[in-house]
Amino acid sequence: MLIGGAWVDARHGGRWPLVDPATESVIADMPYGDAADARDALDAAAGAFPAWAAKTPYERGAILEKAADLIAARVEEYARRTTEESGKPLAQSRGEWAGAPNYLRFAAEEARRLGGRWIPARLPGRRIDVTYEPLGVVGVITAWNFPIYNVNRAVSSALAAGCTAVVRPSEFTPRSAFDYARALVDAGLPAGVLNVINGDAASMGKALMDDPRCRKVAFTGSTRVGKLLMDAASRTVKRLALELGGNAPVIVFPDVDVAAVARAGVIAKLRNAGQVCIAPQRYIVHASIADAFGAAAAEAMGREVLGHGLSPETTVGPLINGTQRDRVAALVEGSLNGGARALAGGHRGKSDRGFFYAPTVLDRLAPDAPVLREEIFGPVMPIVTFETPEEALRIAHETEYGLASFVFTRDLKTAMNVSERLQFGLVGVNDWYPVTAEAPFGGMKQSGLGRESGLEGVHEYVEARTRYFGGL
Repeated sequence: MLIGGAWVDARHGGRWPLVDPATESVIADMPYGDAADARDALDAAAGAFPAWAAKTPYERGAILEKAADLIAARVEEYARRTTEESGKPLAQSRGEWAGAPNYLRFAAEEARRLGGRWIPARLPGRRIDVTYEPLGVVGVITAWNFPIYNVNRAVSSALAAGCTAVVRPSEFTPRSAFDYARALVDAGLPAGVLNVINGDAASMGKALMDDPRCRKVAFTGSTRVGKLLMDAASRTVKRLALELGGNAPVIVFPDVDVAAVARAGVIAKLRNAGQVCIAPQRYIVHASIADAFGAAAAEAMGREVLGHGLSPETTVGPLINGTQRDRVAALVEGSLNGGARALAGGHRGKSDRGFFYAPTVLDRLAPDAPVLREEIFGPVMPIVTFETPEEALRIAHETEYGLASFVFTRDLKTAMNVSERLQFGLVGVNDWYPVTAEAPFGGMKQSGLGRESGLEGVHEYVEARTRYFGGL
């Protein structure tokens, strides 16, 4: 673990066997700490904060940009380790690492523009200005599905703004976060500015939440845990950024190229074996094209290749662990028992080893089918039908979540009217991947609080100070 600029074992000697989800074999023996390690990391981050915050944004930005260059040069090395621990195909790991420098560079550029403003005063002899200062120590608790993106979108903005950070990645994918930290250290990041710990989620999370020096926690994970963090944040009035669950609707109107949208929808659905918070989940397809859409999707699913992410033939890797595979299987089985039809898949992978589930297409679903009501987080495409835009919107909003949504149509009026009525933080109109370093990312309703990335993301890591000068 990286604490105070040193690579150290857990204080109490804990270890964690890191498992390749494609083979179920142990690939590394990792340090596994607890609250004591989290407190050490908080001490280091708090100690490093004054000097880091005092640096100019140009000085901080130069280090972030050098780290971006190092990551770009190490993509192949880092991506291989990400695939080994997450299971995603190597091409997808490469893409995640190749995109990481964009977030570091954009945050560095944006922090240089946090100049504040003058406010015209009502009274003569008075001057008013607004300046921004770094928030302080930030805790980052992330999920395993995007072990670099989840860390980077928070850390890049936090460090650029002048904050220091303590990162607790998922115990299922810790090496990716360690590699990310190594690039920043090699770029000249001062000791203690970034600390990465691995260990018990509950005790480490409590240490972050209870320490008043930790001014904010950015969390990626379940809505259940997010609500617990909201309760805990009241103890120190801590700021939160929560990226929680999703249940993204995909509204497909009849004027599209049906086969092309279905094939592209399969590719988007199967990214990281469906383990994506913004993954398209409920395919709400116009009744006139539903059969053709389902047939094209099933054909495309049948061409996908399950396997180890390092194999060049593999297009779909395993789920992260046995618990997640069993959960997906139970959702599909419950839906089939309720009358759904499997056009493709509907069963576990055929390999005796690895946490695989076959790419699946379901239709004829009951309104209360589990794959419609719950976040699947697996390679399953459920299809339901609609007749009117109002019906499509009603179905789309039959969820507590509000993260991502999608609309596919060739008609501009339909695209504008429907997209403006979707109560989701992200809307992709004829676009399957609504995420980039330059734009804010986040959800509405029970999908979370706050925004990461873009100008809005940098502003999440600063406090505004208003000064009044009188008697002038």
